[in-house]
Amino acid sequence: MIKRIFDLIFAVLLLVFLSLPLVLIGLIIKLTSSGPVLYWSDRIGKNNKIFKMCKFRTMRMDAPAVATHLFNDADRYLTPIGSFLRKFSLDELPQLFNIVSGDMTFVGPRPALFNQDDLIELRTRKNVHTLIPGVTGWAQINGRDELPIPVKVEFDEYYLKNRSLLLDAKIILITVFKVVNREGVAH
Repeated sequence: MIKRIFDLIFAVLLLVFLSLPLVLIGLIIKLTSSGPVLYWSDRIGKNNKIFKMCKFRTMRMDAPAVATHLFNDADRYLTPIGSFLRKFSLDELPQLFNIVSGDMTFVGPRPALFNQDDLIELRTRKNVHTLIPGVTGWAQINGRDELPIPVKVEFDEYYLKNRSLLLDAKIILITVFKVVNREGVAH
């Protein structure tokens, strides 16, 4: 309950504080590429229910709906400012709306794509599926996309068994450090 209250208050404050940058990013996306500003991705949420995760669109409209690390040449699908948005994780900012709606939290296992059956199955076996997915998490600060799926799920399970407000604060601080230093950011 405390975590939900924190999520709601902090997400609303960030949306207010970041409203001008959010609008500017949206305008730049609209001016530099065709298609919508936001990309709504089918993701796996708590108890394996599908929800729509919101991101700024960084890929062209003809990009396949697969995890970026599965692309042979992801760069060829990026919009003119897609690389910049991803480098600084700015494409993730609209997920604040998912936090407000309750589909996501600031810290939890990163939501799987709807077609990542191996990740979904392993998380279900380890009861990780009972958590609300997060913008960042223990696996993200320990390797992000470079982690093999079984290792990622081990980190997710560690978080499930050890979650606390103190661990969440630690994960958020490390995430900010890694984003500022552009560590582990895919394309």
